[in-house]
Amino acid sequence: MAARAREKEPPDLVHQNQIFCETVRKELRCQKLHTEYGVNPLKRVHTITRKPMSWHDNIEEPADAKFLNLIHHAALEPTKKYTEPQTESQEIGWNTTHLISVDRTDRRLYFPCRNTEITKYMAAMWRLKEQSENMQ
Repeated sequence: MAARAREKEPPDLVHQNQIFCETVRKELRCQKLHTEYGVNPLKRVHTITRKPMSWHDNIEEPADAKFLNLIHHAALEPTKKYTEPQTESQEIGWNTTHLISVDRTDRRLYFPCRNTEITKYMAAMWRLKEQSENMQ
């Protein structure tokens, strides 16, 4: 107990310098310099309106075809960008074509919504209930 009660001595300058050098070495080991930048395909590009009286904003510049293609490609849905799913969650719903054609006259596969007297009555009751709640 007596050893814990004794206060620690402050570290000397040599010890502090060693700690600092070790910290810098660890940071430099984990750093990576990025020199190539691209457009984030997940973020929408917003245009800012120009000032009507500024001369440099009114100069028409030719459109960069490579940049436009990159933006249009980033906006495509995944099924048009890739030939196969890139993640496990994309596998669900990747093939959206119907396995069989929809025949509305076939009663085995087509079940349309039907309105009977009771469903019309309950729809009217729900509508009145929502209107009365919105009025309060």
